[in-house]
Amino acid sequence: MSEFHDQHQPNDEEQQSISNDQPSQVIDHQIHSNAEVNQEDKKTTPNAWMIWLSGLTGGLTVAIIGFLLLFTGLIPLNITEQSEDIVSQETTSQNVIQTSTADDGVSSEVLSNVAGAVVGIANVQSLDLWSDNAESGSGSGVVYKIEDDRAYIVTNHHVIDGANEIEVILSDDEHVNAELHGSDELTDLAVLSIDAEHVDTVATFGSSSDLVVGESAIAIGNPLGTDFAGTVTKGIISGLDRSLDVDLNNDGTADWNVDVIQTDAAINPGNSGGALVNRAGEVIGINSMKIALSTVEGIGFAIPIDEAQPVIEQLETNGSITRPFMGISAIDFSSVPQQHIQQTLNLDPNEIESGIVIAEVHPGSAADQAGLNVYDVVTTINGEPIDDMMDLRQYLYSETEVGDTITITYYRDGVAEETTVTLQGE
Repeated sequence: MSEFHDQHQPNDEEQQSISNDQPSQVIDHQIHSNAEVNQEDKKTTPNAWMIWLSGLTGGLTVAIIGFLLLFTGLIPLNITEQSEDIVSQETTSQNVIQTSTADDGVSSEVLSNVAGAVVGIANVQSLDLWSDNAESGSGSGVVYKIEDDRAYIVTNHHVIDGANEIEVILSDDEHVNAELHGSDELTDLAVLSIDAEHVDTVATFGSSSDLVVGESAIAIGNPLGTDFAGTVTKGIISGLDRSLDVDLNNDGTADWNVDVIQTDAAINPGNSGGALVNRAGEVIGINSMKIALSTVEGIGFAIPIDEAQPVIEQLETNGSITRPFMGISAIDFSSVPQQHIQQTLNLDPNEIESGIVIAEVHPGSAADQAGLNVYDVVTTINGEPIDDMMDLRQYLYSETEVGDTITITYYRDGVAEETTVTLQGE
């Protein structure tokens, strides 16, 4: 009953309320407006259909004509994409050329030839009376010559130092006993030989005088022993004419200064004595050392072959290097305590700042014959300042020869004097 009651017809008051309700009037107006629009649309519909059909016909006509022109080749297809492809091909071609320059690599044939001339070197030592000889270290070597049924090999002095026996390890892991012809601690070079029947490849020496920083450098050797025999690592020449101080007797004082080639080609323990080669496969250096610090990467050194060759020839022929020798033992003036400078040497500390103080004169030596005494302070040789013992060695070994006469300036009891020394061979 309630439903029928709710649908009752409105009375006069309710009708008056509805007629005064503005929103209801707005709604009625909107409905009315839409009805008028619909009637107008119905009147214009035939014209819209005609326009649509006309547009469709025109579009189809253009599409058909365009297709025919493309099909017959009168209009080129994908002009923009084609030009981009050409540019892409040219760019790719240029990249290939840039990464395949003649200076960038070494042919596999060249590498094979020079790698065949690099052998392993085993340092065999007797540990004690009750033990058999055992390999105490290993390195690498380079076969550089075959003569009179002997194959000659250059390696580092430190590779064979202290050995009771030296073995050459061939590519097939065969161990062959080697003969030591000579070794030189200062230049860190040694020469060995084995029977030539074990060798079929000989390396070619190049030149280290015309090297350029940035050119290719390849290190060949046996890092970490024979498990990685014949390892080839590539880099560049990182620096030339590098000078490194060397402490030969491990006393904390530099005894010698070596000139080396710096490279970033990986040189690891066991590479010592191996070959540093150029892109032609020629040996330009003998790998010798590296800076082994956790903060350093890619700083290795090789003995320049131009400096190594005269030493190699002397070691092969004479078994040792003959160098000019004065016949003295001395200490650096800078290490003398202040009180001894005044009391023992009778010198004013402000007058002399550097030189070497003679601690011993070998009987019968060149220095003995020249009248030099203990406590003489040598300051110059041929007018060149001598600041320490390394300066003395560098000058004698680099600037003089056995038999040369040099002029020595020295202080004795506070007085400057001069003498001449005729150098002997050591």
